[in-house]
Amino acid sequence: MTVNSIIAKKRDRRALSIEEIRFMINAYCEGQIPDYQMSAFLMAAYLCGMDSRETAALTQVMLDSGRRIDLADIHGVKIDKHSTGGVGDKVSLILAPLMAAAGIKVPMISGRSLGHTGGTLDKLESIPGFRTQLTADQFHDQVRDIGVAMMGQSDDIVPADKKIYSLRDSTATIASIPLITASILSKKLAEGVDGLVMDVKTGRGAFMAEPEQAEALARSIIRTAALHHLPTVALITDMSQPLGFAAGNWLEVREVLQALQGHGPEDLMLLTYALGVQMLFLSGFQGTTREAAGTLQRILTGGAALQLFFRMVAAQGGDVSALQDPGSHHRTLLEQHIRAGASGFIAEADALKIGEAVLHLGGGRKHLGDVIDPGVGVVLHKKTGDAVQKGEILAVIHANQAGRAKEVFPVVRGAFKITPEAVKKPKLILKIIRSSKTSA
Repeated sequence: MTVNSIIAKKRDRRALSIEEIRFMINAYCEGQIPDYQMSAFLMAAYLCGMDSRETAALTQVMLDSGRRIDLADIHGVKIDKHSTGGVGDKVSLILAPLMAAAGIKVPMISGRSLGHTGGTLDKLESIPGFRTQLTADQFHDQVRDIGVAMMGQSDDIVPADKKIYSLRDSTATIASIPLITASILSKKLAEGVDGLVMDVKTGRGAFMAEPEQAEALARSIIRTAALHHLPTVALITDMSQPLGFAAGNWLEVREVLQALQGHGPEDLMLLTYALGVQMLFLSGFQGTTREAAGTLQRILTGGAALQLFFRMVAAQGGDVSALQDPGSHHRTLLEQHIRAGASGFIAEADALKIGEAVLHLGGGRKHLGDVIDPGVGVVLHKKTGDAVQKGEILAVIHANQAGRAKEVFPVVRGAFKITPEAVKKPKLILKIIRSSKTSA
């Protein structure tokens, strides 16, 4: 077999064998294939797709490219959660310590922001001193001792994904269902988890803007995970507006702290509990959905999740005192208020525009190597369905550069649409999809 023949075969919409996929991925990782040929392969896969067998094979080959973390000697069920990314999505920072406090081990390899969507690692790294790079042994020991660890992808864990993802970013092949599926699952399988809960987002602020796309991705992940004997549940959730009120790394950490103290925004907590309930079910919980949610609410309001978050932060080098006085850290030089030009009801709080504003302020990255300003962002005061009076604050821009604040002002203002008629709040959880081997 040759590189050209494999590219041509996929270009012609023919299915590849696992041997052909393994040859292509391994040769690229070993430097035997130049970027331009791998780019052609990725574009062929993006345009022509891959069937379920090819997707499972790609997942396996990427998984085999590096080291796996063995958590088998750790007592308890290991469950992870993954989100496809959105604006203001800080659920992982609440959910991971909450589930650890509930007795589930949570090994979580997370990602960074790219484009208008935020990244869990960037939020964590806004905590002074927090280390997201752990060795496999450090990750293992922390999961064993504390019950939760959150780290970034290392050079020896699925290195094929790390190398190929950078190329996908620069070749406009990110939004490919087979490539996304293999990228997500290869990392989750490398963690050694017993189950996975997916939050697949759809709407203006999501990569999969249409619900049909999001459901296709969810079903691809569940189907491929089943072939690898990983029980998986997927929630299709709305990302037409930001989740919670804060968008921007440190601003979101501050909202996480409020949530862990029992004062989180309604939509943020609804999604956190919904995902947590599914994690409980995967772990063997035998009660009803209401009973599972009540268990999690009692754990959170009792303070155990907050204390576990502090323990995780301290274990990974973070400054817990910064979390105890969050208002004194990452304070920005400027705050600009966006006010309502009329009375009525919020018909839209566009997640994409808010995310793009945060990105332009320096709170995200357009390319993987960009440096992030942790303090900047946007805090919403009104969301879809809320009543508003003329002159009321809709949002506050937190910026460190006057020029950028001026540039994003009309973008944030344009994210809000006001109508005289009452507007229903959007439904947050659109669908729950389970594999045949999982049950509620």
